[in-house]
Formats: sequence, structure tokens, C-alpha cells
Amino acid sequence: MWNPRILLLTIAATLVLAAQPGPEARQAPVLQPGEGFAITLGDGEVRAYGEAKKEAPMGSLAKLVWMRLEGSEWAGRGVQFKCAGKAGPFVCWNREGHGRVDLGRALQESCNLAFLAWIADSRTHWKADYGEAAARLRMEEAFRPFLGRRLPPGDDLPPLTAAWVGDGDLLRTSPEAFLRWLMEPEQAEVVNFGKRFLAGNWVEVKELFGKEGWWFKTGTAPVPGEPTATSAWVAGGRGSTLLVLHLPRGKGKQEGLVRIREILRLKG
Repeated sequence: MWNPRILLLTIAATLVLAAQPGPEARQAPVLQPGEGFAITLGDGEVRAYGEAKKEAPMGSLAKLVWMRLEGSEWAGRGVQFKCAGKAGPFVCWNREGHGRVDLGRALQESCNLAFLAWIADSRTHWKADYGEAAARLRMEEAFRPFLGRRLPPGDDLPPLTAAWVGDGDLLRTSPEAFLRWLMEPEQAEVVNFGKRFLAGNWVEVKELFGKEGWWFKTGTAPVPGEPTATSAWVAGGRGSTLLVLHLPRGKGKQEGLVRIREILRLKG
């Protein structure tokens, strides 16, 4: 009996990863110099290409970690924020501001100020509900895969600055490492938030399946040692397929979306 899920996986594997004319032949996706790409088709296998193992500052992918930590709480409270481009010592990447945003729009626009405001509020609640030491342990558990040894030891909560939403070099990952994090059962809710808030209307080549629910979280990250340079991230998926792409120095959000569409042969 014809199984559409098996057909989808087969076509995705063919279009995205490989044309496999024989057991020994395999054609990887065409990447540009410095790019790293990792993908799973929901079968538990990670396929890594290019610079997929190379670690770099994770930029706004950090917001997905915050969705793991506080996303349900924020969604339940219906959080909102009015972004004017600057709040106290912090500035948003969009200096003109994003206006009033809810959780979904803040995630779509990667609004640093909204996330920092909600994080500050959560910090107050953590200290009251758990105590400072327990709150720090809870936060370290969520961010441990991305911290290395860069967080000074202690029992107090660290200052929750813009570094915790992806500005700077505190949080680092690689395409393969972040994909493996997304694949963990504990991150199922993060993926669900992605599907809920970040899905677009991209169509597969030849429009075999019509409108498809691909979701993508883009992120711009600094390049260590080059204050004016940026790199770009894209994490996303559709159904049980998950992927992560990193673009090298000189790239940003729009370039990331263009490249992931080219690699996946999407249009729209």
C-alpha cells in the first residue's frame, strides 16, 4: 500500500542530501566555502556536511534555548513587550524598534529587548520560587551544552545580559551539536514552538506536496576577533526532519534564508 510518509522521506533524502545511483555513490548537498550543514530525516541518523563540526558563537539560536527554559511560562502568561529599539543599557539589533510584540513575533523578529525584559522578569520569579542557587542550577542545566567553561563558577545567578540572547561569545555551538540538541526528547516543546511560531509557506521543488510547513529560526552572530563582522545561523525543520545551517563570516539573516532555500530547493 502506498505510504505518503515513506515517499516524503525518500524524496527528501534524494532532493536534500543525495542522488544515490548505487550503494557506493553519494552526492552531498552543494555548500559554499566555510558553510556547515547538518540534517536528520527523523530516523535518528545525523548527516553532517562541510564545517558542520566547527564551533562558533550561536547568536540568536540562544532564543530557542530560552524557549526550552521559559517558553511555556511565557506563552501561558501571554507576554507582550513594546520594543522602541533601546531600553536602558540595551539596544535591539533593529534600532528603530519592533513595536509591540508578543512571544511569537519576538521569536520571528529575534527581538533582543523583548527577550531580555521577559528574562529579567523570570529571574525575579526564580529567586522567589527556587532561591538563587537552585535557580542558577536550573539555568546552567539548560545552557550547559553551549557554555563550555566560559561561565565563572558561583552560586548566584549571573548577570543576564545580552550575551544570554546571543550577543557575544559566551554561548557557542556547531551545526551538528545544535542539531543533536534539537533531536533530544527534552527539546520536543522547542520544536513545537518552532512549528507554531516560525512556519512559512515554502514549496518543495516540482510542488510535489503543495504548501509545506517548513519552520526556520534565523540568527545573526558575531565573529570572534572581528567586531564588525557577522555570521548567520538557520535552524528548522518540517515534520520529523530537523536541520541546522551555519554561514561563515560576512553573512546575516537574509543570506541564511536564501541559502537554506537553495540547499532544500524551496521557493516562495
